[in-house]
Amino acid sequence: MTVQIIVGDAREQLTKLPDSSVDLVLTDPPYGETSLAWDRWVVGWPSLVRRVLKPTGSMWVFGSARMFLAAAAEFGGWRFAQDVVWEKHNGSGFHADRFKRVHENAYQFYRDDAAWADVYKDPQYTPDAVARAVRRKRRPVHMGHAGQSVYRSEDGGPRLMRSVIWARSEHGRAEHPTQKPLAIIEPLLLYACPPGGVVLDPFGGSGTTAIAAQRHSRDAILIELNSEYAAMARRRIDGDAPLFAGAAE
Repeated sequence: MTVQIIVGDAREQLTKLPDSSVDLVLTDPPYGETSLAWDRWVVGWPSLVRRVLKPTGSMWVFGSARMFLAAAAEFGGWRFAQDVVWEKHNGSGFHADRFKRVHENAYQFYRDDAAWADVYKDPQYTPDAVARAVRRKRRPVHMGHAGQSVYRSEDGGPRLMRSVIWARSEHGRAEHPTQKPLAIIEPLLLYACPPGGVVLDPFGGSGTTAIAAQRHSRDAILIELNSEYAAMARRRIDGDAPLFAGAAE
């Protein structure tokens, strides 16, 4: 499978991609919540990626509730499908007078000219369901005391993945300031990108989206403004264990 890394402004580079050419957009854009130089909302990017997404495709976007509320008008032309909460082991807070924020959101959208029934989806499962014992009262066949019966429901094994996903953040061990762990990227990619499909990340960062795509036999296109981050992404992608590529399929 191939990984293409394009260095440049996403708004300029997206105009060069063909219409309806990617199966999934999976990205972590700047949230525009801080005074940091790199944290600037990129105006207009959602409408630009809509053009290159197939009608059967969808888009996962990481962000905070504050970001989505502030940028709500940017998502004209999209329909909201569902949200996933990424629960982290650490967190941050604006001030000590609020709850410590230990999560981020990932919202899934699809094109407003498409039908949800036609959008590709592959529900994900986890192997952690356990058998349950359900206790109920029953009356014996003959007259007498109503004793207790035990009905065991064998529901062990796989269960539909839940919308709150715990994954340790990359804080303290990543070169990129907002690097997402594979544990949160992989289920979103597997859910929304068909085998052999193409995933686009217009804010490629250090390349986690492409690593997940490479491991699961998908092509990836990354666009990254910062050339140092683009080089970092290439090192991480090339250094990822190729013997395990596709092992989870």
